[in-house]
Amino acid sequence: MNRPLLPLASAVALLSLSAVPTHAVAASMIQEEVVVTAQRREQDIRDVPISVSTLSGDDLSNILAAGEDIGALAVRIPSFYSESSNGRVGPRFYIRGLGNTDFDLAASQPVLVVVDEVVQENVILKSFPLFDLQRVEVLKGPQGSLFGRNTPAGIVKFDTVKPTFENDGYVSASYGELDTKILEGAFGGALVDDVLAGRFSLLYQDREDWIDNGFTGQSDALGGFEELAWRGQLLWTPADSLSVLTNLHGRNLDGTAQPFRANAVGPGGDFLNGNFDRDTVFFDEGANNPQKYRSLGGSVRVDWEQESGITLTSITAYETTDGTSFGDVDGGSGAGPGAFPPPIPFPSATQDSIDELDQLTQEFRWSGEGDAMSWQAGVFLFDSTLTITTDPFFVDPSTVTHRNQSWAVFGQVSYDLSDRLNLTAGARFTEDEKVLTADRSNFPVADVRVDDSDISWDLAALYRVSDELNLFARIARGFRAPTIQARDVAFFGAPTTAGSEIITSYEAGAKATVFDNRLRFNWTAFYYEIEDQQLSAIGGAGNLIQLVNARKGIGSGFELDAEWYLNENYFFTLGYSLNDTEIDDPNLRVAPCGSGICTVQDVVDASGNALVNGNAFPHAPDTIVYATANYNRVLGDGGEIFATADYARQGETQFFLYESAEFRSDGNFELGLRLGYRRTDGSWQASLFGRNITDEENMKGGIDFNNNTVYVNEPRVWGLNVRVGL
Repeated sequence: MNRPLLPLASAVALLSLSAVPTHAVAASMIQEEVVVTAQRREQDIRDVPISVSTLSGDDLSNILAAGEDIGALAVRIPSFYSESSNGRVGPRFYIRGLGNTDFDLAASQPVLVVVDEVVQENVILKSFPLFDLQRVEVLKGPQGSLFGRNTPAGIVKFDTVKPTFENDGYVSASYGELDTKILEGAFGGALVDDVLAGRFSLLYQDREDWIDNGFTGQSDALGGFEELAWRGQLLWTPADSLSVLTNLHGRNLDGTAQPFRANAVGPGGDFLNGNFDRDTVFFDEGANNPQKYRSLGGSVRVDWEQESGITLTSITAYETTDGTSFGDVDGGSGAGPGAFPPPIPFPSATQDSIDELDQLTQEFRWSGEGDAMSWQAGVFLFDSTLTITTDPFFVDPSTVTHRNQSWAVFGQVSYDLSDRLNLTAGARFTEDEKVLTADRSNFPVADVRVDDSDISWDLAALYRVSDELNLFARIARGFRAPTIQARDVAFFGAPTTAGSEIITSYEAGAKATVFDNRLRFNWTAFYYEIEDQQLSAIGGAGNLIQLVNARKGIGSGFELDAEWYLNENYFFTLGYSLNDTEIDDPNLRVAPCGSGICTVQDVVDASGNALVNGNAFPHAPDTIVYATANYNRVLGDGGEIFATADYARQGETQFFLYESAEFRSDGNFELGLRLGYRRTDGSWQASLFGRNITDEENMKGGIDFNNNTVYVNEPRVWGLNVRVGL
């Protein structure tokens, strides 16, 4: 465990601004409107009766400067967390403490990722690289009315930059430590005046292997990656009332799966011990953990505004991917008396492959807007086929096929009762069916089928106290469809299932822009209860993944987003969240660690199972702090110098359903920095960047069935970046 050695300078600086006279603020720094599409139409964030956090393009450039994947967004948004035991694929997202720790490639998550209004259901699809983005929004709390059944925790929503009829673009090149190379670019504009426009975007990232394998004696054996992602878009506008946007995108990844570290924590505490060396592992299996994935997808969006004023929107999308990850899961070498670092009772290496993933979605939506009312209604269809092969190497591989079909009808109405009061109501009926087929010649498994239907709904009110302050309140009911877990088939176990979970969420807050538009803040208080909460009991001595339904899960907390423009030179932000989660089920018990050297802190029954009633949800940080301090000064030559520092801190977090002294973290933090010069006309800029500049070694998660295995954050990377506008 690493605790901060430096004060939270950025946050203190922001809070101290209350002592600064507002007359010192320059008139040129009035904040611009923040536009979001949380309700599938463009709105000022202050007019949306939902807790929404956003990230700007500059924020993303800083966070992803060293080639980080989508998981780098964790702890950069209040109540939002992410981690992955699958490397650059298979991220697991958590909002307000609610997520799913299951590492299987077929795992269902209560956080949905939506890219250009297309659902990305599978964990591999959710890991598509981030580049050339217009906006990132995190919608917190159930979003079932407009976005679907698997959104009880919320949504991470990405909107890419779209083609326009104005020529524009950029090229950005970076080089950093660990021989990290990044090339990103985009260019777009008119192909046929006022009729056809296009945009092409590209991201290439490469890092050389930098982790030694001490068992084989290989230097720089793993840890690197090479990734190419691209996106092409065409916008056709044959008439003022009709537009057709096509999108084709792809990804090639060749890199390293997550490097696991055997017995690197404890015993007796959540600290990395002398067995941990960031630059070295001791793998005797796993072929140095190779990982390869290929993805291709596309969509067609049609918007047709009819003479009646009603707009018909159709979005047709298809995604496909395949790939494989191979890993030394025990994180060390040997077994028994000859294991290193000991103890490792038995060796474990596994290869998981997606043989086929095909996802087809179709949405039809009708919408209209008047002086006092806006509305939308639609139909959504979902069809996915996923085939996974798992090879544990001590027995024959197993292959399972998951088929998921779903359909829904939905609608929402927003009405201004007066100039000050707006009410919004929405509902969705969803039918969902999943079928599992398993193929294991020496262990036949019957087909498994689960299905259910339910209604999600929400009701919200927004009251405009003044031009500077809006208050809102919202109650929402969300639905997560039944799920099937077949991971244990590879180890001669039977599939497990979990029934539907229902969440009821309450939240209220304020959205304000005050002090002559210099200070913007949004705060929200929330409380939710989950009936029949779906949980994943992972690991233990049996090395199992089993789905269970807890009787109830409870969460509550507080969130704050703030931005302060001090003057033309200084700009500060602060994000903070407090989350309290609790499993409420006196009868729920799970198998604790099988390593034999972890310290279980729960009551253990006669069968050796831990009673987890009252425990926090796994991977649910109790606090998150993210602060930035920004400085810029215009020079006389038409340029300006700029500097940005950012601080992210993760509070107390436990890794499993049971509590132990080892499998937890508290006080993890990272610092980032960027210093540079840019032309005020946007023609070019050059900067020095650093990520995790104090090289913190933070535990992100663990594997408990064999030994005290953990995985950690990314290392420090300093680098240089040049960006040129086109």
